Amino acid sequence: MSLDKSEIERKMKVTVDNFLNDLSGIRTGRASTKILETIKVNSYGSDMPIDQIGTVSVQDSRLLTVQVWDKTQIQNVEKSIRESGLGLNPNVDGQLIRIPIPELNEERRTELTKIIGKYAEKARIAIRNIRRDGMDQIKKLEKSGEISQDEHKKFSSDIQMLTDSKINEVDSAYEKKSDEVMQV
Repeated sequence: MSLDKSEIERKMKVTVDNFLNDLSGIRTGRASTKILETIKVNSYGSDMPIDQIGTVSVQDSRLLTVQVWDKTQIQNVEKSIRESGLGLNPNVDGQLIRIPIPELNEERRTELTKIIGKYAEKARIAIRNIRRDGMDQIKKLEKSGEISQDEHKKFSSDIQMLTDSKINEVDSAYEKKSDEVMQV
């Protein structure tokens, strides 16, 4: 058994990437195709991402459109958008679905900031758990005599520095997204 620092780093990077992906789905009052990325449409007997059913585009800062390729799927796409929990109200115009992005009120902005904080804390906890697993692995390696005390200290220091770096990435993304949401 040996310590694979690159595996620990990869797991932490995946955690940060997942956090950033979660943030991209939180709308800030401006139209972005990322808002619709989490929506799955029941199509042809399976749940498919909305961008595999039509072309999603931004018309202006307050309007998204979905050009549905198969007109038999328009109702399914519209239903999926309505039931997504994003508070969007799509309008069908032929094979084009227009999705106006409503203004955010102060109460909703505060609520979104709390949600962003929960996502950030979840990411921090996941990163710390990865660190803990790495530290446990180091202790086992030292106990079995595979690494020395000096190597233990070096590996521990490396993992802690990596952990601090990834948590700083989460914190800065949290701050940036919170500021974006709270801007009027």
